[in-house]
Amino acid sequence: MQALSARHVFRNIRSFASTTRGLPTSSRLTKLREAMAEAPEPIDAFVVPSADAHQSEYTAECDNRRAWISGFTGSAGCAVVTQNKAALFTDGRYFLQASEELDPNAWELMKEGLPNVPTWSEYLVKHIPPKSSIGIDPSVITANEASKLARSLDSVGSKLVSVPNFVDLIRTDRPPRPAGPIRIHDIKFAGKRHSHKLNDLRLEIRKRGYDATLISGLDEIAWLLNLRGSDIHCCPVFFAYCLVTQDKTTLYIHDEEGRSGSDDIRSHLADVEIRNYSDLLSDLKKTPGLFMVDHSMNLSVVQTLGEDRVRYEPSMVALAKSIKNDAELAGIRACHQRDAVAVCQHFAWLEHSLKKGVSIREAEAAEHLKSMRQKHDAYVGLAFDTIAATGAHGAIVHYQPHPRNSAVIDSRQIYLCDSGAQYVDGTTDITRTYLFEGEATAFQRRAWTRVLQAHITLDQTVFPEGITGYQLDAIARRPMWQDGLDYMHGTGHGVGAYLNVHEGPHGIGHRVAYNEVALKAGMVVTNEPGYYEDGQFGIRIENVLTVRQHHTKGYLGFEHITFVPLGQRLLDHKLLSQAERGWINHYHQECRAILEPLLKEDSQTLAWIEKETEPLP
Repeated sequence: MQALSARHVFRNIRSFASTTRGLPTSSRLTKLREAMAEAPEPIDAFVVPSADAHQSEYTAECDNRRAWISGFTGSAGCAVVTQNKAALFTDGRYFLQASEELDPNAWELMKEGLPNVPTWSEYLVKHIPPKSSIGIDPSVITANEASKLARSLDSVGSKLVSVPNFVDLIRTDRPPRPAGPIRIHDIKFAGKRHSHKLNDLRLEIRKRGYDATLISGLDEIAWLLNLRGSDIHCCPVFFAYCLVTQDKTTLYIHDEEGRSGSDDIRSHLADVEIRNYSDLLSDLKKTPGLFMVDHSMNLSVVQTLGEDRVRYEPSMVALAKSIKNDAELAGIRACHQRDAVAVCQHFAWLEHSLKKGVSIREAEAAEHLKSMRQKHDAYVGLAFDTIAATGAHGAIVHYQPHPRNSAVIDSRQIYLCDSGAQYVDGTTDITRTYLFEGEATAFQRRAWTRVLQAHITLDQTVFPEGITGYQLDAIARRPMWQDGLDYMHGTGHGVGAYLNVHEGPHGIGHRVAYNEVALKAGMVVTNEPGYYEDGQFGIRIENVLTVRQHHTKGYLGFEHITFVPLGQRLLDHKLLSQAERGWINHYHQECRAILEPLLKEDSQTLAWIEKETEPLP
């Protein structure tokens, strides 16, 4: 793989950067194409993934390169730019959003997963002329992805070239990289000292015959060292790498002196050397031995180490993090009960206000829900930007209301709200779909009920140890499939313990990666089937579950820890079995038992809960 230096490219690109601030995407594309053409080795196609150097799902503003060049703000997607075409690839969660945000005169939307639509890597092989030079910043693609892509390109005489990030070089309004405060995560919530976690990691490294491991996942580093940060919106992480050898741990962070300068942090990290983030690559060259890295390690790091010194294995830290200890589980349960109080207070207020004729916009509702959560001292921030979607907006899976122009909530249209929060003891994620007034159509009631049945099916599933979320996904979808209904997102994702709301390596869905990790007792996962009718409405019902031992030896099951009424106005009673009625009634009894003692002084919310948990006959 070939590389061009930033010094050579920047000399030709400086003049472009001064004119890109505030430009529409078509003008930004023009500047990018000029940069590609002016490179020492002209680049025929430039790839702009969503990822940062740590393969983070959500990125800091300074790393939102794909959003900046394309205008598409969804969290998943990849842009490919040639001298005469620009294509944006994304999955089914974002088809509607991308079609609204992209300039159709400048961009072609590629709907990945649909028949005859290539992935971005297939597109480079099949739709770019042979013998082309494909440029990419090696820090934002994994070494594994790059290796596969390079082999595919070689089959048509093309080559993958490591280049400086052209988007960064033409973007004059790029904000600085965040370097916010780093906080200690209290041992009463972490449940295990970071020194013990490091000892466990070293034992495993030694057992597998390695000399060192480099950790790049930001949530993995935060969990391993019992630290939390605020460098990425809604994610309590900080930019870092962590190098662990048999006798030393080194943490690489920005502003290492300022952020590790407090007595508490210095004491907490007494066994860890703190170095500047920019020192990583030069230090790796001087660190001998065989490295174990996971498959998300970026190409730049692997190029620095050399392929002969690298072995790939699934992240031991990610797997250990996913299996919560007793202290983490206690915190997660506690924060979900606290969060349920805030969510119920919000929905009681919202329904009461709408029925009185008060005009409330989606963004106002999202802000009110946030204010309910903020009342608690343990609240830190949102886990993601609230999805408050009335009517047709609910069909946009990751819709976000804009403060200046969000829609007025229509009490007679289906309303979908997906939200979550970060607390010092855990992370929450909940979706409810309600109709506040009026009558739903027969199809809407049927669709909502089928989604609920899928939700109940997964909640009640008992399965042998060793089963994966990939295998459970079809079980959850069965009640919907029998009516020809489906959804284009996963059924569930892992959830962190005051960490990222989306956490791996496990999950429930049709992604092949979910078949590589068996579900284990102590894991936390969401249960969120849905249905979306483009231009009309969206439905999703989401609880958080913990995986637990079943009373049958060798089997596992789920425990739901979210307690907010499901809503009954959209229920089609005719479709329910007696067992499903029993599950709904029992769930609502749990909601009342948990919430009523916490809301003794709140008559409005208590009345709403009583109405919404009325037993089914």
